[in-house]
Parts: sequence; C-alpha cells; structure tokens
Amino acid sequence: MAEKNYLLGVDAGNTVIKAVLFDTEGHQVAQCAIDGHSSFPEAGHVERDLAELWQNGCTALRQVISTSGVDPRKVLGIGCAGHGNGLYLLDRALQPLKGIQSLDNRAADIAAELDRENGAALQARCLQRPWPAQTPSLLAWIRRHAPDIYARIGAVLFCKDYINYRLTGRLTNDVSDLSGAGLLAMPQATLDEELLGLYHLEDALPFFPERVQSADIVGHVTAGAARSTGLAEGTPVIGGFFDVVSSAMGSGVIHPGEASVIAGTWSINQVFADRPVISPDVFMVATFGEGRYVNIESSATSAANLEWYVHRLRGDHGQEAFERCNAEVGKVVPRADDPFFHPFIFGSRLGAEFRGGFYGLAGWHGEGHMLRALFEGVCFEHRRHIEVLRNAGLPVERAAMSGGGSRSPHWPQMMADVLEIPLTVAEARETGALGAAIGAAVAIGLYPTYEEAVAAMTRAAREFQPQPGKVEHFRRRYRLYTELTDRMRDFWRALRQ
Repeated sequence: MAEKNYLLGVDAGNTVIKAVLFDTEGHQVAQCAIDGHSSFPEAGHVERDLAELWQNGCTALRQVISTSGVDPRKVLGIGCAGHGNGLYLLDRALQPLKGIQSLDNRAADIAAELDRENGAALQARCLQRPWPAQTPSLLAWIRRHAPDIYARIGAVLFCKDYINYRLTGRLTNDVSDLSGAGLLAMPQATLDEELLGLYHLEDALPFFPERVQSADIVGHVTAGAARSTGLAEGTPVIGGFFDVVSSAMGSGVIHPGEASVIAGTWSINQVFADRPVISPDVFMVATFGEGRYVNIESSATSAANLEWYVHRLRGDHGQEAFERCNAEVGKVVPRADDPFFHPFIFGSRLGAEFRGGFYGLAGWHGEGHMLRALFEGVCFEHRRHIEVLRNAGLPVERAAMSGGGSRSPHWPQMMADVLEIPLTVAEARETGALGAAIGAAVAIGLYPTYEEAVAAMTRAAREFQPQPGKVEHFRRRYRLYTELTDRMRDFWRALRQ
C-alpha cells in the first residue's frame, strides 16, 4: 500500500489558533488549539501581541505533528485562514508594530464620519460601507490619533498573513481578506489610490504587499520556520483565506446559491454566487477567485457573546465550561415570557451606540434562562442578517451551519427553528482549517477545482428540520425582540453621549 499523504490547515481566530492535520480525503487526523490573550488598553480597544500569535502558532503546529506521528515530509501543503479585518502592522524593519482584533470599536466615530462623507461612493466601489473594526477604518484611526505609529508602518497585514510571513518570509495579502475589508474595487478586484483616498488614506498604498489569489502558492516553509514548528522545510504555503470563506467550504458550501451560517466569534451569514450582489443593504461581498463571490451579512453578535459570558461572568475557561452552559440551557422548558438578550456586547452594525443586555428577568429565572436567552438572541441576529440577504434577492432555502455554535447540542436546532430552514452540520468540526486545507489541495493540483475538492473532502454529519411547534413560538419572540431593539435606541444613544 502507498503511504498516505496529508494537508495542514491553520485557523487563526481572534483568540484561538488551531492547527489541524487532514488526510487527502478531508478526514481529521490530529488537531491542536492554543488559546491566546486579548488586551483591552482602553474602552473599546481590543488588541493582541503578534509575538504571542506566532509563538502559539508554532506550538500548535509542533504539537499536531508530534501527536499525529506523521512524517512532516508527507504534508503536501499548508493553508491558513484567519479572522478578517482588524489591523496587523509591521514596522519598516518588518517587526511587529500593532495588532488590533476585529472586535475593536475604537474607530466608531471615524467610521461614522467616513460613512457620512463617502459611504455611498465606497459602496459603489468596493460594495461595502465603513464600519469600526474594518481594516481601513482602523488604519484611518491610526493615521489621525497615533501618527507616530503611522509613520513607522512598513506593512499592513491581516491575521493569517502574519502567520504566512513567519512561515515563508514572504509578505502578501490575499484577495478574500482585501475584498472582505473593503479594500478592493469590485468586481475587478483592484486596490488603488483612488479607493484608498475615499478613506483619506491616499498615502497608504505602499503599505500593502503583493496581492495574491487565495489558492496561489506564495512561498515555502523556511529552514528557521521548520525548526520552530516541526514542519518540513520547503512545504508549500498558499495565500490563504478570510476565515468565513474557508469555513463555508469546509462545511461543504461552494456552488452558487448555496448558503453558510457561521456561529462563531461573528455572526456570519453568506450566499455564494458567480457575480456580486449589488445592494446597499448587504454588508459586504468578498471574492476568492475569478467568478467566485460570497455575499455576506455579518456582525460581532454571535458566539463571542457566550465567550464573554463564560470568561467574564463565570470566570471559567476551557471546553468543559461551554459544556456546563449547554447543560444549563437543556434544563429549561421554553416559555412565552422567558427573558430576552441583546447580543451587542461587542457592538452592532445597526449603530455604534448599541449595547448588550438582559431584559425581562424575574425572581424565578436562573442561569439556564439567561443562557437560553443568550442563545436565542444570537439566533435572532442571524435571522435579521438572513432577511437582509433575502431582501437583496438572494434565496436562502437551506444552509450549512458551522463555527463553535454548531457543536452545541441545542444551538443548531434552535437556529433551524428561528431561521425556518433546514440546516446541515458538517462532519468536520474544524471547518475553517479544512477549508484552508482544501485551498492547499487545489493549489498543489491534488484536485483540479474547488468543486471537486469540496465534494471529495467534506461530508454532512447531521441535519436539523424546523419544528412546527417551535416556529410560531420564535416568530412571536423575534417580533418582540425587534420591537425591544427599536425602543432601546434612544437609551443607548443617551448612554453613549
């Protein structure tokens, strides 16, 4: 029998970085996840240490190779996915300068100002309006409020680009991250001074390194990176992906018209297409190759709220903490007068002033009721996003669900009931890493197309149908939820002022 070969996927989120080894049919062989740290130097600021990001990546890669027992020379290629937007800066000596995560809200005022001045023009050029954690909005904030840092910038990267740089020594930006950040004129996918000028960043073009396609081989693992990671020197590394794109592929979505719902740090709701949808209401359109577009509605209103609850309120960490939360949710019998939760802990695209909150609590409610309200509020924001996509003319009749929320014994069924569509959950738990590995498989010619790679390397494990008895319950509560949101706007606005 021929010896097996493998592919490596790396998924760099806002906190956790995962290295996952797959065989060439997409079956997971080994995985390692390392939890990093976020810092909050000021209200609304969310940052990370780039040295820790790389060190955690090295640890994850070393462990996944050692625990698998696989000869690293049998790894045919490496794909990296990372959270989109935020701002990762290197100085002119190409050393870490600043790492800002996509949960950051410091640029809220600048984003609002840019939107008033040039929002319509930007929507027409890049199919996206300014928002606080968007890469150009943050860069504009640095230019105005931290000119000493701006003057030292040598490169603007995205999260996964920094991992690629440390692996290969080559600086690149891929088109999926650039387009997802509103930095490419669409559909031609070009970055120029005219577009940057709409963000008041006319002088920033030299900061952006070479633009590449997601499945381009951009370099090979260097000798130094091989020593740090346990990888084999010379292993091909691809440009990589905005993680929402790779997670959709890892869950089995690739053809035009197919939908993906990701309940992760962000609420991601997306429909693949062979042309971009032109609608001022749709949050963004990303591309990851010619004729490949992803129409995306998203906000930081998903499972990050549960992470906040677990870490900040319970002071708890690890997978067992989330299992305890799911157990509490399972004890609750839903009632019409259950409490509500607004999942705006990290803001909302509907307004920079939005805040999270629990409402309608009574003395007989316990932690399970609060957690169920949190789960439900997250589903309601996913529904709001899906309605925007439908109103833009994109049919959403079924979807694949992925992200940490898909592993819950309760969230997928609740999501199917709230969205009123069938949902599948992929066999792969680490869909973001698998999607990146799929890109590597295409890059090295293991499969000739994305479609063939996705068909060969993904499988559905579970399917959830809307439950007729729950659909009407959630319709009523969603209606009350949206009314509550509208009524809170004046209060949130006054609180911000």
